[in-house]
Order: sequence, then C-alpha cells, then structure tokens
Amino acid sequence: MIDYAQALNEAQYQAATSGDGPVLVVAGAGSGKTRTIVYRLAWLAENGISPDAMLLLTFTRKAAQEMLHRAGMLLNQGLTGVQGGTFHAFSFSVLRRWKPAWLADRPFTVMDAADITAAVKHCKDDLKLGRGDKSFPKTQTVVGLLSKSRNKELPLDEVLRREAFHLLPHADSLTRLGDAYDSYRREKGLMDYDDLLFELEALLRNNEMAAASLRQRFSHILVDEYQDTNLVQARIVRLLAGPEDGPPGNVMAVGDEAQSIYAFRGANVRNILDFPKFFPGTTVIRLEENYRSTKPVLDVANSLLAHAAESFHKNLFTRKEGGELVRLVTPMSDASQAKIVVRRIEELLRDHMPHEIAVLFRAGFHSYNLEMALNQAGIGFRKYGGLRYTEAAHVKDVMAYARLLLNPLDLPAFARVAAQHSGIGPKTVEKLYAVARSGDAASTEKAFGRHTGFLEDMRFINDLRTRPMSPSSTLAAVLEHYRPRLETLYPEDWPRRQQGLEEIIQMASGYIHLDLFLADLALESPEEDENDTEGKITLSTVHSAKGLEWNAVCIIDLVEDRFPSRHALARPEDFEEERRLMYVACTRARQNLDLYAPASLYNRAERGSQHVNQSPFVRELAPNLVEEWIEGFGGILSRRAAGSSGGAQPSYQARFQARPLARPQATPDYAAFDDCQLPAEQEKTSPGQSFSQSRNFAPSPAPAGSGATPTGSTGGEIKGDAAQGQLCYCTHRIFGRGKIIKHLSPEKVQVNFPGFGLKVILSEYLLMEN
Repeated sequence: MIDYAQALNEAQYQAATSGDGPVLVVAGAGSGKTRTIVYRLAWLAENGISPDAMLLLTFTRKAAQEMLHRAGMLLNQGLTGVQGGTFHAFSFSVLRRWKPAWLADRPFTVMDAADITAAVKHCKDDLKLGRGDKSFPKTQTVVGLLSKSRNKELPLDEVLRREAFHLLPHADSLTRLGDAYDSYRREKGLMDYDDLLFELEALLRNNEMAAASLRQRFSHILVDEYQDTNLVQARIVRLLAGPEDGPPGNVMAVGDEAQSIYAFRGANVRNILDFPKFFPGTTVIRLEENYRSTKPVLDVANSLLAHAAESFHKNLFTRKEGGELVRLVTPMSDASQAKIVVRRIEELLRDHMPHEIAVLFRAGFHSYNLEMALNQAGIGFRKYGGLRYTEAAHVKDVMAYARLLLNPLDLPAFARVAAQHSGIGPKTVEKLYAVARSGDAASTEKAFGRHTGFLEDMRFINDLRTRPMSPSSTLAAVLEHYRPRLETLYPEDWPRRQQGLEEIIQMASGYIHLDLFLADLALESPEEDENDTEGKITLSTVHSAKGLEWNAVCIIDLVEDRFPSRHALARPEDFEEERRLMYVACTRARQNLDLYAPASLYNRAERGSQHVNQSPFVRELAPNLVEEWIEGFGGILSRRAAGSSGGAQPSYQARFQARPLARPQATPDYAAFDDCQLPAEQEKTSPGQSFSQSRNFAPSPAPAGSGATPTGSTGGEIKGDAAQGQLCYCTHRIFGRGKIIKHLSPEKVQVNFPGFGLKVILSEYLLMEN
C-alpha cells in the first residue's frame, strides 16, 4: 500500500483521497497539481475502482500518458483500461460507436488541418468569394475565424468586431462561407475538430441510451487544466457526470482560475469559477504550498491575486528559506530598457546557466529592441511566441527597400521588392535587374512600363537617395510608402504587423548611419541547432511560457497599453485576464524576478519618446514587496530609498475598486482584444496635439467611489450634447471620470482621462453623466 500521508502534503492528501461527489482542486502555480492527480488515480485503483471506470481528460495526449505511467509505477503495475486523453480523442471514440443521427448508417471521417483548409478553399472558390479582392482574408485565416466563432459560441460578425475589426466589411461573405463549409461537411460525412465536441454534447442530450451507458461505465471522471475548458467542454463534463436535473456523480476538476489565459482560444474562466454552482455539493480544496518559487516571488504573486475582481482567494506559501527581493526597475525609455536588461542578464549568467534565464513579454514584437541588444552583446537566445524581427516577412520587405537604397545592385533585395507585385516572376526579375543595372534611364523606364507599381518603388528609392536623412527618418518614409502594400499582402493581420514595424523606427533611432543599423540586423548566425538550448537564454511571450519555469525571470514593458495590452482596458473581463497573465509570468521564476517598467516609449506620431504610465499591476504593489531601481542620465541605476515617493504614479487602488464580474445576459464572452487593432490616430493624441496638451485638462474630481462602475452597467445610448458632438463627461470603471473628445463610431468614443490620457473605449462600458 502507498503511504499517501507521507508522500503528499495535507491539501494534496485531502484531494487524492477524497470520497464520492464532485471535487474542485484549485491548484496554485507550482503546487504539485500533476502529482496530486497521479496519486488520485493510484488511490482509486487501490480502493477498488476498476481502471475501466476511470476517465482522465487532459489537453494533450502526452500529459495523460505521463500521469497514467506515473500512477502505474506507484502501483507497481500498469493502469491498463483507464481511458485517458484529450477531449477530442474521447469524443471520437464515443462517436465511433454512437453515431449522430444525421449520419444514419454512413461512415464518417475526421478531417485533419490540411483537409479543413482544402474544404474551406473549395467552398470559397465555389462561392467565387475574394476573387480579385486582395483584402479578403486568406483561407487559413478564415479557418481560424470559423473555429474561433464556434469555440466561443459567438456569431462570426461579433468575433470580427472584437478581434479583427478591419475584416468587418467581409462579415456577410465570411458568414456565407461558414454556412457553405457546414453543408460541405454534412454532405460528405466529415467532421472537423470542433464538430467532435458539439456532436458529443448533442449525443449526450438526445440519446438517452448512449448517455446512460457512458455514465454507467465512467464512475469517476478527472479533468486536468479545467480553467482552459471552453463552454462546450464544460457542458460535456456535466452531462457525463449525470443528468443536468439530477445530482452530479464523481467528478474531480483540477485547475487554477488565476492561470486562465486562453480566452482568445475560447477558454472561459467562468467554467472553473462557477464549478460549485454547476456541480452542487462540490468540495473545494486549495493547493497553496508552492514548491517552485521563493517567498519574495510569491508575495508579489499573492498581491496580484488579492486585487483580482473574482477568485478562490488562494495564498501561496513556501517552506523555502531566503530569496532576493523582487526588483522593480524604471528605465528612462524602452531603448535603454534593452541595454539594462542585457546588463542584468550578464550579471545573472555569473550564477545561472543560460537556459535557466528567461525574459518574458506580452507580445512578440515587444522584444525587438532586446533582440538587437543581445546580438550586439553576443548573448545567444531562443525565442518562443512570435518570430524574431529579422524572420518576419513584412520586416524583410521593409529592409529590402533600405538595402536597395544603400546598394542598388542588391539582387535579393531587388527580387523581394519585385515579388510584392503580381505578374513578376523569377525570369522577369532577372530581365528587369539586368536593365536596371545598366544605368540607362530610358531603357529602365521602358522595361518597367508594364509594371508601374514596381517602377514607382524604384523611383521612390531613387528619391530617398537624394535626400540624406537619419536612419529612423528613412525607415519612417519607407513605412509610409509600404503601408498600402502591407494591407494588400497581409489582409488578415496587417494591423498587428504594422505595430511591429513601428518598433523598427525606434530601434533605428539610436543609429547615425543606416548601413550600421542593417549590419546589426544581420549579426545573427543564419543557422542554429534546434536542440542547442543549453547555451542560450529564453525570450518568450507569457502565453508560450505557461507550464515552464526558470531560475531567473525578467518581465519587460510593464506599462499601460503593453501589459495590460491596449485593448484589455476596454472591458473588465479582458483586464482581469491580463492580471492572470501577469500572475503566470511572475510565477515562472524560481529565485530571481525582475520587473521592468520604462518611463517612456518611442512614439512615431510624436517623432520621439512619450511618457507612459506604469502598468496598474505594478502600481498596486506595496513598496515593501519590491526593491526599486531608477535609471538616471548616463544609464546609471540608483536604488530608490524606502518610503521615497520619487514621483511615483498615483495609487492604482484609488482608481479601481475590485468587484465581482457581472454575468452577461447573453452568450458569455471573455475574448481578448489581442488581435484587434485600431488605427493609430485613434489610439494616441490627435494630429498636431502635443503630449502635454492631451493631458493638461483637469475636470473636477468625481465623488468618492464614482471611479468604480459595476461591470456591465452602462450609460446606454449616448444622447444629448454628446450625441451632437458637444463635449461631455463620463465614468469608466478603471480610469475614473473623463471627458469625451470624439465619437469614432456608434460603438466607440475617444475619452481623455486625467492621469491616463486619451483612450478608445466601447461606449457600453461608460456611465454617461446627464
């Protein structure tokens, strides 16, 4: 017999040996979640539960196999008979036996990714959609949008409105395409990945014999990473546990609401928060002892959770002694931030191996400055989540213009610019290059006559060559020229790419000569061994870092509009997901945690750096939780004395009072705005308006407490003076009281908030003043 009390801590023991009925194990970061599930499986087997009666649902087949293998090792025998795997694999195994009614006696086939893409393309061609319209999204993008619509259970036009606003003109066509794709699958007896889940739910609801058989077989259900389930997956678990109008059976869900960060994939945090509601009689067990991080790291993590609008109120603790205080560094700018982080990494390399050091960020393009600084310092790195800036196609496009500006005979750059135009193949490129190389202006004009777009590119480059400018000004001109091309070449995600391109201008601002900048971009070794990670540090988006851990972690760009992302500030649900993302980032650190919040970011519209506010997640940290360092002129870091205000930001708690998230009346939506981009002029100060002008107005302060509007409360339709274009005041839950500056659409307004500046907000999240 296994000595469970000796092998597990008190909370783990309670979870592993719990009796019948629904159980929710709220497993904090690094608290031994997998170990608990493994011992639970072993305990069930030792207490007479047949392996055939156990169902283990996970999000990867590898996770299920590892858990079953470890449980079998504990028992000194295998656990053959346990059905363990992903929701999709389980659904397929059931539907093989209990076919949906619409299939009758026909066989069905599960489509793989290539099949799905080919089917959508067939329907697209059949409907003659997108022909001659380069703004129509590519097939792969359409596949993702259709899947997202189903997983979030939202109409397709609603998904576009929230996450791909620039594709809204194609909403009707995409809806028709989605309907055609549905008919295509039904006619040919096909199911895609999403069908498997919805067909299983329909089976459990409509086929009483099948539902009873499954419930009788699986007397004990375990679900891992429950916070990552979407709506249909949660309903499937409930239906397997018993009829919805009856008491639930033996279900153990293991997860952490504080690590629910995949709303963009359809994950719904309400599934775990409302588990006790959907499974009456639930026993909630909290795993709070952390085996990964030091106490200072956990103190910061606990502070983040303490300010959450809704949670299970965990308090992570550790028995580890010591640990360095978390460092909060304020660089003067995002450019100097990169240099400071590199210096810190060089310090950390004295005590840690490179693969035990990581730098985390909210979005892939946030690391561009750092990548260049690391290259210059000769520090190798691996990047996860987003391409390196030199690998991205749109970056290569822009760099091709700059390369041709410096070297008109650069054939690869010439070919890349030419490839941006239809009708120019490799042979035509060679002919045009030969003519251009001859230097005969008349011959060049004649040869390029059939390719007017490419001719305009060459004229643009020649014109730039006659106007000596700084590298940043040159690249700014290239971006202006390239912008229409960007929208045409990458219609599905050009706003995201545009945001990354603007980072290049900031990167080039520290250079006097364009050729030096281009040379630094080419410093990377062209070939890397994919398995050579020992000698490299890690750069990663937080989403890609979930489930991983390092001895030392640096989190960069902890400022408003970056972390949290600019779109998360519009809706409380999105803001809370950003908080959870920050929590995940902090809990990746075992020993050292550094937080970086630059005082300014490069702003292309301002032609220079613009002051930014620290992330609200940083502002709400108590001074005793962090060791503060400030960059002075000359790049010198000075430690801020304890208790010194030092011009710190106003307390975030005074602006935002945490309240439970309201439950929407319609279909719940907790989608992130990560992929949705607004035009630049809607995000920053309006043209001709300086930074100081955008922040100097000061309306009278609102009454105490008015800065916190209950989630879901709205001012309704904007009426009166506001509707007629007159300025009026409103209140936002996060930013407090502000003045409406401009109406951008029937749904969006631009508001100036004291201390925060101009923000684009959905009007439904504003309480209008009469």
